[in-house]
Amino acid sequence: MTDSQDTGTRTSAPAGAAPAADRDAPAGGNPVARAAAGTRTAADVVTPHLVTRLTRGVTGSGRTAGHTPFTGEKLADLPESTPEDVATAFERARTAQRAWAEVPVRRRAAVLLRFHDLVLRRQAEVLDLIQLETGKARLHAHEEIQAVAVAARHYGRKAPAYLRPRSHTGVVPTLTKVTELRQPRGVVGQIAPWNYPFELSVGDALPAFAAGNAVVMKPDTETALTALWAREQLIEAGLPPEVWQVVLGDGPVVGPEVVKHADYVSFTGSTRTGREVAQGAAARLVGVSLELGGKNAMLVLDDADVDKAAAGAVRGCFSSAGQLCISIERLYVHASIADAFLERFAARTKAMRLGNALAYGADMGSLVGERQLETVTRHVDEAVAKGATLVAGGRARPDIGPLFYEPTILDGVEPPMAVCEEETFGPVVSVYRFHDVDEAVARANATPYGLNSSVWTRDGRRGRAVAARLRTGTVNVNEAYAAGYGSVQSPMGGMGDSGLGRRHGSEGILKYTEAQTVAHQRLLPLAPSFGMDDEKYAAFMTRSLRAMKALRLR
Repeated sequence: MTDSQDTGTRTSAPAGAAPAADRDAPAGGNPVARAAAGTRTAADVVTPHLVTRLTRGVTGSGRTAGHTPFTGEKLADLPESTPEDVATAFERARTAQRAWAEVPVRRRAAVLLRFHDLVLRRQAEVLDLIQLETGKARLHAHEEIQAVAVAARHYGRKAPAYLRPRSHTGVVPTLTKVTELRQPRGVVGQIAPWNYPFELSVGDALPAFAAGNAVVMKPDTETALTALWAREQLIEAGLPPEVWQVVLGDGPVVGPEVVKHADYVSFTGSTRTGREVAQGAAARLVGVSLELGGKNAMLVLDDADVDKAAAGAVRGCFSSAGQLCISIERLYVHASIADAFLERFAARTKAMRLGNALAYGADMGSLVGERQLETVTRHVDEAVAKGATLVAGGRARPDIGPLFYEPTILDGVEPPMAVCEEETFGPVVSVYRFHDVDEAVARANATPYGLNSSVWTRDGRRGRAVAARLRTGTVNVNEAYAAGYGSVQSPMGGMGDSGLGRRHGSEGILKYTEAQTVAHQRLLPLAPSFGMDDEKYAAFMTRSLRAMKALRLR
């Protein structure tokens, strides 16, 4: 292990607080870089009036609470839903959905476009909520604003085209008129995670609403205010309030109840819980989409621009403190450039500023909870104890906040170290060297997960060729994750243990529909007619089928 000064990360102290160096900072730490931040506190943002406003309409007869990772203090008392409350929410949603489905799709889509404008106009308020509930740096919170705006614009513009009736060639051309319709599934049960509480709540719900569904959502209690803020804006944009129901409570209690009543289930979370959700949905023969875990790899080829790759690795590994399903946890670097890359990557990582202010300026924020901090600490400490080298980071930072941990780079990681194969879901990345592309591809694919990957090279054609060999739902060339995720006309999702189904593009909205075929037979029946007996009819149909093949009909 290198000493603390070699692995240290700068801090961006909260405004109004003593500099970290004066507040029990680890010995040998780098100088503090204070952020230009205001002095607003959680109490200034999450007022009783705001909580009352946002929780209006939430179905819950108990009480629960949300907290901020920045300090651990309670943010708000919130309604807690019982199984009976969940059933009531579905009843209300089911009644409202029937009327919503009768609204023309262009009018439903227009709601999304108005919502787009409200989000951008009022983003400061939700940025505060995202930061307080997740502990993110403000720029990383803004990634959620961007993602939601892009999804709202896309489905607001494209939903009518995705859902329009489509004509198909019938069994007997001209005599059989066939139309494919897309009917809403009914009430979608959505279980949303804590790590991206804006984008992975309303961002996933928007296409469901555009398709004519209602939604009963269970956001994580600790990040519920962000989802509730999104609901308020969407209602102002024109969504009938009863069409979006929110239930809150403990996952093992409320989650199965959502699955129990839903006509379709959308889940984002851990692979373990995703399997349970899939089993519950399968028992009821309802559809399900799952975005689950990942152990995402980044390949830096021998011809990569080392500086750009190092900068990209910082974004890919440490955005949202690594608590991003598609963030990078494994770095495979060609041996010929590994030392140069690692030098630049480590320098950029050590220069990162940690902070908890409600303002731009910090490069990374906090972990979200004790469980994440325990996993990160265990993975790093075990790896170092078994011989891995700590290149940067490797320390908790209670001087900044109770759940802060420095962005960390490990070299020399090998099985059976837990960090080698288990998902860390924190600001930790392991560096591995390779000698040829075949080796790198094989090692990148040697995981049950398959969510996202990244390839860095100066040769775009080469990068795309390597990308096609990686078994992940998205692959980014010369970008870590944002290019693939942000291109919402294209599907995004996982292979293997990383999930089922896709968000974005046509698949992201059509999954919320049932395909219905309406076939209108005209003039002649598909049966013996004009005095034909069965044998003559069979001979006639045989000739017809041969003729249709000759005419290249499909």
